[in-house]
Amino acid sequence: MGISQYRLAKDISVPARRINEIVHGTRTISPDTALRLSRYFGLSEQFWMNLQSRHNLELEKDRLKDRLEKEVRVYAVHK
Repeated sequence: MGISQYRLAKDISVPARRINEIVHGTRTISPDTALRLSRYFGLSEQFWMNLQSRHNLELEKDRLKDRLEKEVRVYAVHK
C-alpha cells in the first residue's frame, strides 16, 4: 500500500512505536487501535479484533501442540 509505519501512526494519532510493535508482534491490537484502523482503512473494527483473536489462537495452538489431546478429555453425553 506504500504507507510507512510512521505515516500510519501519524494519520491515526498514535505513537509510531505502537504501530512498530504491532508489526513486529510484540504488541496486540487493542480496541482503541482497532477503532482507529477501522476508520482509517474503511474496515470494521470487528475485522481488526477478529484478526488479533485469530492470531492469538494460532499462537496458542502452536504452543500447546499435542498437549490438548493428552490433557483434555472429550465430553461424552451419557444416555
